[in-house]
Amino acid sequence: MKRLQLRNILLLLALMLATQLPAQTTKWRDIHKVKKKETIFGIAREYGITVEDLMTANPEMKQPDYQLKKGDYVFIPFAKEPQPQVPEPKQTPVQQTPVDDVRQRAIRLGVMLPLHDENGDGRRMIEYYRGVLMACDSMRSEGISVDVHAWNLAENGSVEVVTADPAAARCDLIIGPLYSKQMPALSKFTEKHDIMLLIPFSINTPELYSNRHIFQVYQTQNDQNEQTVRHFMRLFGGQHVVIVDCNDSTSTKGPFTASLRRALETQGTEYNLTSQKTSEEQFQKAFSATKNNVVVLNTGRSKELGVTFAKLNGLKNTNPNMQITVFGYTDWLLYTNAHLENLYKFSTYIPTPFYTNQFSPLTNRLQRLYRQHFHVDMQPVIPRFALTGFDHAVFFLRGLHKYGKTFNGAAGMFGYQPVQTPLQFERIANGGSQNRFVMFVHYTPDHRIETVKF
Repeated sequence: MKRLQLRNILLLLALMLATQLPAQTTKWRDIHKVKKKETIFGIAREYGITVEDLMTANPEMKQPDYQLKKGDYVFIPFAKEPQPQVPEPKQTPVQQTPVDDVRQRAIRLGVMLPLHDENGDGRRMIEYYRGVLMACDSMRSEGISVDVHAWNLAENGSVEVVTADPAAARCDLIIGPLYSKQMPALSKFTEKHDIMLLIPFSINTPELYSNRHIFQVYQTQNDQNEQTVRHFMRLFGGQHVVIVDCNDSTSTKGPFTASLRRALETQGTEYNLTSQKTSEEQFQKAFSATKNNVVVLNTGRSKELGVTFAKLNGLKNTNPNMQITVFGYTDWLLYTNAHLENLYKFSTYIPTPFYTNQFSPLTNRLQRLYRQHFHVDMQPVIPRFALTGFDHAVFFLRGLHKYGKTFNGAAGMFGYQPVQTPLQFERIANGGSQNRFVMFVHYTPDHRIETVKF
């Protein structure tokens, strides 16, 4: 009790002293005498201060056993002046765009090809497009949804008219065009809208070297020749090469045989030249009796192939132990039925960017499905365009679903056994990507067909 009386006296003295000091040195605004039933909260509210301010001015209030009683005197501090609000730097609002991850939604696929029945180009591309649709249908079992838009971009069609459709700019992947003259406009469009562009057939594409969005399936003939020669040297290095002149004035294989000869000479590998028109004796002199002979023709035509096989059979009849392998061209896949036994007999290798195994269960199943869906058979040409479309679509749809826009088509990104057209893309300098996959189809003497993949 004495303690309380003494405190009250001190409070009164403090108030007296406060009134005698300059205003700027006054610590307390007032001293309040507690009335019956008053609370700390009520006093603070009465003077427009916070409970925390009041308790700081009266430290005993913070004690666990403190009780506010009638007649007590408490210091009333001045209310704290609000701190001046420093305006935050004005910032330009940032547009919050929701993340559009193609892996979390339906893939938007556009097809811009001549889809008409007016000529062979249109009919082939319709078959290709049907293969794409079959791939989209098969993707559903893997949980991949595809939103497909197709435009008839004919030979004289306008890319600008087609791409004016708002759906075009929303595509994740566009397949097309067929014609090289349409590439500049479509290349600019896909680059502007960040769309991957798959060129399924055209090879004259200067834009490949500057537009990273481009994926080109087929190489130029010079590129194919260089690749084929390189793999030829890996497979047949150290063997005896015989180049047969078939006297075909229409042949386009001269650049390949010229490149092959340069590579053989650079490596110091012996080779001989001969002709279909030489005598049997002269023809035999071009061959080695101790090494395997790799025979290369300078034509891809069936007639000249048949003549060469006849001369080789005559050579084997007189030299049964002579080893002979024939190395050919993709064109020969058109005449395999006509020359099948000789292809097997002479262990023939055919370089090709595609191969359709007609005995494959998957090939047969897709051919049946095509017939059921579209009520016609696939055209009897190579490559089978529907199978090409199926392979292209499956490869890119799976890639987009797994990797999104970072998918680059490189080897090993995911496992896919193609029906006909293997794909393995490599970046071309700072530009787009080109399919570099090459395989040799090998007809073995024990009547098997195998593929040697590079």
